[in-house]
Amino acid sequence: MLSTITIFIAIISVLLVLVVLMQNSKGGGIDPNFGGQAQTLFGAARSTDFIEKATWVLAGALMILCIVAVLTVGGGGAYSSGYSTAITVVCTG
Repeated sequence: MLSTITIFIAIISVLLVLVVLMQNSKGGGIDPNFGGQAQTLFGAARSTDFIEKATWVLAGALMILCIVAVLTVGGGGAYSSGYSTAITVVCTG
């Protein structure tokens, strides 16, 4: 299950990066370098709303999946078997 969650986290992260890159830094909607064709399809105002909503949805999904991943691993603190093994491997090289 953790592998599936990790794959979803990676996919959502890449999508979030792409959606953020599509935004114009001055708040003018979709940047012409990244999908300027979408302005003619949706119109300038609707494309800005869609991109902003997509950003919030992807950010929320990423946050929820990260929390679910932490809960899936289990909470035993830093001294649980999984964490102590990882700390030992990192510290001993």
